[in-house]
Amino acid sequence: MTKARDLRVRTLDELKAMAAELAKEHFNLRFQRANGLLEKPLRLRFVRRELARVKMLLAEKQRQPVGQKG
Repeated sequence: MTKARDLRVRTLDELKAMAAELAKEHFNLRFQRANGLLEKPLRLRFVRRELARVKMLLAEKQRQPVGQKG
């Protein structure tokens, strides 16, 4: 599990790539669950929460004024 403070140091592009990767994994896990092939049900919850965490930080970084760091 990645902590929010560890994600804050990443760039906007890194967060976008991470969000895309997590969204793809989330879709695949949902598909596996629908077909009864999901081996690790807890992975679905982990990925969903991690994706939400990354999306929250993306929105936070996009709201910051240009030139402000933090």
